Amino acid sequence: MSELLFRPSIQNRPVGQAILTGIRQKCPNCKTAKLFRAYLKPVDVCANCGEEIFHQRADDAPPYFTILIVAHIIVPAMLVVEKTLRPELWTHAAIWLPLTLVLSLAILPLAKGALINLQWALRMHGFDPDHREPDHLDDEDFEIETC
Repeated sequence: MSELLFRPSIQNRPVGQAILTGIRQKCPNCKTAKLFRAYLKPVDVCANCGEEIFHQRADDAPPYFTILIVAHIIVPAMLVVEKTLRPELWTHAAIWLPLTLVLSLAILPLAKGALINLQWALRMHGFDPDHREPDHLDDEDFEIETC
């Protein structure tokens, strides 16, 4: 990691700016083109600058952060409403279940965009032009023993 900081050929990639660009769902490199071609499906290559995005590996982190954020919004609000208004249980269900669903669906692409751009800024998972990871392993890389 320290060698990346001192190599003059490596351009600086500010982490904070990359995360904010990801929240806006824009390409981490040019900051203008769309990061997603569908709701949660990233583009393979940026249409504007040609930055390769296909090797990103967001996996389970965006749902985790989405749950963390939504829970920190819903639970305090639910407690305040319960303490001040004391509504019936069906009222709680009618308010909080749809609100939780809508917030989760709204925050999930923001979290995924932020995570993809964070990977880009930290040169993870193939975003380092000097050190590309293999996109996939071929079947011939593995030997299968049969009985």
